[in-house]
Amino acid sequence: MGFKKIVFSAVLCCVFSVAALAQTTELGINAGAAGYIGDINPSNLFKPSGVAFGAYVKRNLDPYWAIGIHYNYGKIKGYDANSDDASLRTRNLNFSTSLNELSVQVDFNFLEYFSGGGIKNFTPYMFAGIGGVLFNPKAKYNGETFELRYYETEGKKYKNYAFSIPYGVGMKYRIGERLGLFTQLGYRTAKTDYLDDVGDKYPAVPVISDPSRQNPNGVNLSDPSGKNFPCGVQRGNFVKNDTYFFVHIGLSYTFTSDKCYSF
Repeated sequence: MGFKKIVFSAVLCCVFSVAALAQTTELGINAGAAGYIGDINPSNLFKPSGVAFGAYVKRNLDPYWAIGIHYNYGKIKGYDANSDDASLRTRNLNFSTSLNELSVQVDFNFLEYFSGGGIKNFTPYMFAGIGGVLFNPKAKYNGETFELRYYETEGKKYKNYAFSIPYGVGMKYRIGERLGLFTQLGYRTAKTDYLDDVGDKYPAVPVISDPSRQNPNGVNLSDPSGKNFPCGVQRGNFVKNDTYFFVHIGLSYTFTSDKCYSF
C-alpha cells in the first residue's frame, strides 16, 4: 500500500471518528418527585407533592451541547386546609392532577463532558426548551372525586393542555465508558393558570343556584367552604401562569462508535 493511500485512509479514519463522536446518541431514564407553585401553593418554591418519572433520547452535538426529546410524567396536588395562610384555609379548595409533558430541550455542559467521551468525568449543566403539558385537575369532597374542568368553577372554560417552558440545572457524572448518572432540578412555566382549577374570581352568577357548578349531591365546587363568597370576589391570586417542577435522578447510556475503516 502506497504512502498516499495510507495517509488518505488515516484522514478518512479521523474524519469518521470525529463524526461519530460529534453525533452520539444518548438514551436516559429518570425518576423522582414533582411539585407545583400556584394559587393553592403560592409561596413555597420547592414543595414536592407527588412522584415523577421520565425518559429521553438525546443527540450530543459535542462535549458541551446536546439537544433531546423528553417525556416526563408527574403528580401534583395542593390543599388549602394545609396552608399556613388563614385566608386560604377558609377558602378550602383542593386539587390533584397528573402531568404528561413532552418537550424539546437543549443542554449546555459547563465542562467538556459526555458519558461516551470528553475529558471530564463530571460537569454541572443547565437546560432550557419548549414543550406542552396535558393536565386534568380533580378535587375530593365528601369522599368523592370530581373532574373540575367540567364544572366551570369560575364561569369559564379552559383547555386541558398548555405550552410549557422548561428550564433548570443539574449535574452529570460518568460511571462507566458509556454509562452516566445525573441529577436535575427543572421548573416549568405553564401557559395556563388552571393546573389547579383556580385563577380568577368567583363566577359572576349566583353559584348556589347554578346547577352546572353543583354535583348531584349538592356540593358547590366553586365555593366548597360554605362561606358563600360574593360573586366577583377574587378566588385565586394575580399571577397569570402556574409553575410546576421535577426533581430527578437518572441513568444515561450513550451509543458511540470509534471504529475506523480498515486499510
